[in-house]
Amino acid sequence: MGRVSQAQAEENRRRVVDTASRLFREQGTQVSVADLMKAAGLTHGAFYKQFASKEALVDEATAHAFAELAQRYSAGLDRHDGREAAQQALVDTYLSVEHRDDPADGCPVAALATDIAREGGGREARRVYTEGVADFADFLTTDDQDGIVRLCTLFGALVLSRATNGSPLSEEILAAAHAALTEAG
Repeated sequence: MGRVSQAQAEENRRRVVDTASRLFREQGTQVSVADLMKAAGLTHGAFYKQFASKEALVDEATAHAFAELAQRYSAGLDRHDGREAAQQALVDTYLSVEHRDDPADGCPVAALATDIAREGGGREARRVYTEGVADFADFLTTDDQDGIVRLCTLFGALVLSRATNGSPLSEEILAAAHAALTEAG
């Protein structure tokens, strides 16, 4: 089989990073390289042509997930009339049943927290995660509310609603957090 062009190699790498970003948010970073590459439509051997290690991919996929998150709230600023309206739209979306049920396309703060906590403190993924959390909290800051508190409320509600999914408590958690953030905002 012939060599792939540089453009195709770059496209393959982007596909692997995007696939990893989604799978890691959905299933955790313990997803095997073989399963990941299969989901990306590539061979297991192709992984090692693109990445030095799985840890390098975790680092890059984490950065990709946070870049997507930043694009979402930046796009919200463009779509809505002012920061407050963009923040409210984000809260509405974040605390929705659809977001709860779709971790692969969801927030990396909630989806990757446990995996990042288990990683060594010197890892690039931890640095990227920390910066992403700080940036997200900054976006959520209002004149009346601290962004870290708002992010903790969003994060906690999402994680708890996912853990209790299938029971009435799951949607109650989302609704209570939404009310708390809306009334306090």
